[in-house]
Amino acid sequence: MPERNVYADHNATTPLHPEVKKAIEGVLDVFGNPSSLHSYGRYARSLVEEARETVGRFINASPEEIMFVGSGSEGNNTILSILACPGRECSFNVCQGRDLITSTIEHPCVLETSKCLIEKGVNVLYIDVDEYGKVDVDQIRDMVSARTGLVSVMMANNEIGTVQDIEAIADVVHEKGALFHTDAVQAVGKIPVNVKDLDVDFLTLSGHKIYGPKGVGAIYVKKGSPFCPLIRGGHQERGRRAGTENTLGIVGLAKAIEMRALEMEQEEKRLLLFKEHLRKSIQTQIPDIRFVGHPTECLPGTLNVSFDGAEGEAIMLYLDLAGIAVSTGSACASGSLDPSHVILATGLPAECAHGSIRISLGRENTQEDIDYLLDVLPGVIGRIRDMSTFYAGGRK
Repeated sequence: MPERNVYADHNATTPLHPEVKKAIEGVLDVFGNPSSLHSYGRYARSLVEEARETVGRFINASPEEIMFVGSGSEGNNTILSILACPGRECSFNVCQGRDLITSTIEHPCVLETSKCLIEKGVNVLYIDVDEYGKVDVDQIRDMVSARTGLVSVMMANNEIGTVQDIEAIADVVHEKGALFHTDAVQAVGKIPVNVKDLDVDFLTLSGHKIYGPKGVGAIYVKKGSPFCPLIRGGHQERGRRAGTENTLGIVGLAKAIEMRALEMEQEEKRLLLFKEHLRKSIQTQIPDIRFVGHPTECLPGTLNVSFDGAEGEAIMLYLDLAGIAVSTGSACASGSLDPSHVILATGLPAECAHGSIRISLGRENTQEDIDYLLDVLPGVIGRIRDMSTFYAGGRK
């Protein structure tokens, strides 16, 4: 048995906050359809609308600007698909046939949707990133044209933690008359997010990244922005997303948001201290490493590190045997043996991408967890390098 169990994969998913669990348990018997007019339905509807206010308040949006969806991936698919709206639902006269601009380090749900849009006649342009995973705002300015319909850049990267200057990007995009969307799934609840200050047209968030339940997320749709439903059928979510609302999930999401409002500021400081301790200790104890991502403009609890001469999956499995859960590449792409597209986009070679792990810390991690990780990791890397046929103790 492992000496200790340490969960350090919070960017993949988070455990339910105890208060979220209580909130969901408290409404397990609320089975009414929120669209029904009888008392069962009206009560369910009241819970959904109360949750809508909670989510909106947290990001400084009006309740009517919040739309509940089944996941962050659904939210991103919904917004990007506006560019291929098949009917007249889209009130924006340049939706169809316009260009999409996005970055090379987006989540797979954005990149795969982009490929699908190409097949539907949308021209897709990709923004490069620098060695830290930051997009170049001047490059965006040069790329946006009269043909651009939508620009989509994630606020915080799920693999390397780099945070983009969303406000500056939005200014440039709006100067050129285009719409702007940000995938904020990894940002909301970890760093302050104010949609009015950012001036985004669309924003996506998800419950299970912030100690809420899986299967629920939300989209911010700025008042007056064009919209085209991805899921059609009933009149739910003001006609923007058909399907009976997930009342239990929505209540859980709202409670997770409430707890983030109470805990996020102090947690951000604590996780940043943990991460910096990890960074300095790993750098001191283990030779031939590279940290991937921006050193300061980044999520407080995300650390991506590449080890020369060691495969990321081997590191992950050895750590798992010791009771420590981390990830290699992205959990959303773990079925692939291809190197991380995010790390490759920063200019590092494929072997660095294959040799990287992501440590993502959360609210339940303690100093003892960090100490245990630092006790185990050097030995794991040494063991793997001893078996390597190409590691010679120096950079390649």
